[in-house]
Amino acid sequence: MLSVEYQSMTKNELETLRSQLQNEYDAFQALGLKLNMARGKPGTDQLDLSMPMLDVLSSKANLIASTGDDCRNYGMADGLPEMQALFGELMGVPAHLVTVGNNSSLNIMFDTVSCAMTHGFSGCAPWGRQEKVKFLCPVPGYDRHFGITQYFGIEMIAVPMTSAGPDMDIVEKLVSEDETVKGIWCIPKYSNPTGITYSDETVRRFASLKPAAKDFRIFWDNAYCVHDLTDTPDSLLNLYEECAARGNEELAIYFASTSKITFPGAGVAAMAAGPETIKVLREHFSFQTIGPDKLNQLRHIAFLRDRQGVMEHMARHRQILEPKFRKVLEMLETELGGLGVAKWTHPNGGYFVSVDVMPGCAKRVVQLCKEAGVTLTGAGATFPYGNDPQDSNIRVAPTYPPVEELEKAMELFCLSARLAACEKLLEG
Repeated sequence: MLSVEYQSMTKNELETLRSQLQNEYDAFQALGLKLNMARGKPGTDQLDLSMPMLDVLSSKANLIASTGDDCRNYGMADGLPEMQALFGELMGVPAHLVTVGNNSSLNIMFDTVSCAMTHGFSGCAPWGRQEKVKFLCPVPGYDRHFGITQYFGIEMIAVPMTSAGPDMDIVEKLVSEDETVKGIWCIPKYSNPTGITYSDETVRRFASLKPAAKDFRIFWDNAYCVHDLTDTPDSLLNLYEECAARGNEELAIYFASTSKITFPGAGVAAMAAGPETIKVLREHFSFQTIGPDKLNQLRHIAFLRDRQGVMEHMARHRQILEPKFRKVLEMLETELGGLGVAKWTHPNGGYFVSVDVMPGCAKRVVQLCKEAGVTLTGAGATFPYGNDPQDSNIRVAPTYPPVEELEKAMELFCLSARLAACEKLLEG
């Protein structure tokens, strides 16, 4: 295929091209595909990597924690000390400020917002009793973050993402001038879906924020802190240390989990915060449970051991994932490069590739893929309220399908992007 920009074509050329692309698309529909790239799920081969973890405990195993507590029983609300220490290393936060829960960091984030709504932070009235509450949402971003704030009726304000992270000029202005702005969602390393990592300057500017609201908090979701895909992985500056150096220790709340390290449905999640904030949250959680699943934590510690063990395990994940990401990027370049119909990110890690198709075409591309048997994340999902004003961004999740299925799905995706662009230009 010649790399000629579609926008330079005449109407007759576009009509001929559309007819050719439509024939190719019809052939795809006849294949009866049933492929799913809607969510960033680990593939079966990735899950298999953690199967030995199920064998580390038995009826004859020592189930007594280093504290002397019986892990089969109630208690140890903040989790095993070894697990606190491991998550402290992964998040860059002192272990005594870490609380380890069960499998879902999303659950912990939801409960954190719930606590703010009902009981509040920093001696302020609960968010639920304040007249107006707003949250900043970097876009494109994570739909489930946006879903939490929408569920609680919190107004969401979109903030554009740059190659260095959220547009900090906008963040600083809104946070410092508007006391109804109570938080911001952040995925600082290999952000969902763009795959970018916040620059050192961005992290320092976050740590230096001077919020108009005393109860403003940065929700720092480090979901992909060890999910590298290259020999030159991104490096993220330690926000906790930067905040502490500025006397802003209470400014951020940190989240992480082993969901894409071991088993998403049976991993371990954790949170951390400054002394005042974690005290409030620990009291909130104390009314929900008398202790987390410590047997699962024992399994994880025995299997992963320490940060070095985690990195060795993630290297095995990389062997599976790197070819998939390479295939996606190769096909985007081969099929769409030079046509002026799409641009995309080149992440060094994480779980997604963010693709911006021609404005006004994202919904059509997703529809075309669906009607030919490939399910993608819904167009608009990466924006608050599902509203992408440009109708351009699509999150591509390469992790779940085998490489052979992924190649077929990407062939259809690229064909759909070209066909949708042709249709759009002919409309004009």
